[in-house]
Amino acid sequence: MDVTMIGLQNAGKTSLLRVLSGGEFTIDSIPTVGFNMKRVQRGHVTLKCWDLGGQPRFRPMWERYCRGVNAIVFIVDIADQDLLPMAKEELHSLMSQPSLEGIPLLVLGNKSDLHIKLSVDELIDALDLKSIGHREVSCYGISAKEETNLDAVIQWLMKWANR
Repeated sequence: MDVTMIGLQNAGKTSLLRVLSGGEFTIDSIPTVGFNMKRVQRGHVTLKCWDLGGQPRFRPMWERYCRGVNAIVFIVDIADQDLLPMAKEELHSLMSQPSLEGIPLLVLGNKSDLHIKLSVDELIDALDLKSIGHREVSCYGISAKEETNLDAVIQWLMKWANR
């Protein structure tokens, strides 16, 4: 199963992928230049996860790496509200691409362990997720650091593995 993980820089994509693939959370992740790929094994399902850089110069590549995947995972730092308008703009721009129509979208509000953060409902509103059509859209709050709600993420992804 192919999964592409995208989101603005410093949202926690690489940290999440490291934890999902059985590694340790580290506070000092360096920004991803280009992309990483890791395999995450759960039972009989192997998730091949692409982790794309979130800096502005890498965002034009996102659409190419999202074509034909089983699911797109968009990760947002829910403690950095200043970046939400940019995250919304990038997400909606990407989801409007005809080549990505029908691909399920999972939005993850990362850093739920921090004190000042958005709730899942606030994130849904801030990103205007209800207006994204032509696909299944789900949204969870997670913490890669505390490993909060990661089982739900894996369950959601595995639901799409056989389609």
